[in-house]
Amino acid sequence: MPKAKVTKNSIAPVSSNPSANRTPVKINSTGTPMWYKVIMFGFMLLGLLWLIANYLVGPQIPFMNELGAWNYGIGFGLLIIGLLMTMGWR
Repeated sequence: MPKAKVTKNSIAPVSSNPSANRTPVKINSTGTPMWYKVIMFGFMLLGLLWLIANYLVGPQIPFMNELGAWNYGIGFGLLIIGLLMTMGWR
């Protein structure tokens, strides 16, 4: 059976540096702005304080007493917003 003819052009060039073919990607080196961190931690802290206030003095505060079980939704909602914001923190 005849052998295939091999030429220099038919062989793909082998690169000694495998990262030479990659496209560089710029990374945001500045990080997350301070205002974003303040808002993020503020939501988490406000949610925690809302839940603590509901447990300790909720029945004594008229508008919190009217909200009833919605106080848990408000407190945990604020906490979840803050936790979801952590995904954007770099």
